[in-house]
Amino acid sequence: MSEACIFVTGAAGYVGRNLLRHFSARGSRTTGLVRNIEAAERVRGWGGQAVLGDIMKTDLAPLMAGSDVLIHAAASTDHGIGSDAYRLNAEGTRCVLEAARQAGVGRIILISTDSVLQSGRPLRNVDETAPYPRRPAGAYGAGKAEAERIARRAAAEGQHIVILRPRMVWGRDDTTALPVLLSAARSGQLAWISGGTYLSSTLHVANLCHAVDLALERGQSGEIYHLSDGPARPFRETVTCLLESQGVAPPTKTVPRGILMSVARAGEAAYRLSGGRLRGPLSMQDFSTSGVEITLDTGKAECELGYAPVMSWERGLEELRAVRGN
Repeated sequence: MSEACIFVTGAAGYVGRNLLRHFSARGSRTTGLVRNIEAAERVRGWGGQAVLGDIMKTDLAPLMAGSDVLIHAAASTDHGIGSDAYRLNAEGTRCVLEAARQAGVGRIILISTDSVLQSGRPLRNVDETAPYPRRPAGAYGAGKAEAERIARRAAAEGQHIVILRPRMVWGRDDTTALPVLLSAARSGQLAWISGGTYLSSTLHVANLCHAVDLALERGQSGEIYHLSDGPARPFRETVTCLLESQGVAPPTKTVPRGILMSVARAGEAAYRLSGGRLRGPLSMQDFSTSGVEITLDTGKAECELGYAPVMSWERGLEELRAVRGN
């Protein structure tokens, strides 16, 4: 891919910037779509060209002109009650894919999420044939599921689009999950849900970048691929290791799962009944993401893409500890 021109949406975000740096380091010409001057300066510092734009607008095609590859990593990750994530993720994907079609971009990777399958119930070793839930956990998951449907329809109409579903992306310079966990632990607001012993898949950001490489080479258009770091670990072990890598002690208190689920459902009911005036402290999307087992079967990616993790759990933690020590 060293000769390819790669266009990355959401280039200032955690996943987007790691993809941009990954391909820039390999000699690809990279362009990052960002929304402001400050983010554009960061993109240039990572070795890419920056362009200003909005995925909700229809004038993106000229910005993508000359690109061989589009990696659509931009997304609203808002898990809150009443979130606008459905519209942003679904319609944003529609606009981006239409722009790519007009610009003649040959290959497209859509970065999706396991949240498309979340309903509040456990997801045990699920593969890509698992159906979307009739009642999605929240606007984020529902919007990303609709983005997948839009992408698969576009693939059926001739665009070459591969969909990747990571779970709990982590690694150095994480600006998403890890800062939230650290803040909650330091403030005493973090507790284990029913002990936190249920399993959870994860994906180091370096493994995601590797999977994108493979998907561009071998991915079948219109297909979805689950990705993880390998064997799942208990959620409590995962979070404890991440916290301790930053010198923060894990919590000791635990909260029954049933209580938190009731709080999430009551908060969402209050939001609906009050016309959006009242919001609970926890959304069903939050609960579904971290309160039940979610483990992914990656056999399809292993078989069709040749995927295997390039970053181990232990080495990823060493990297986090080393960054903290600098």
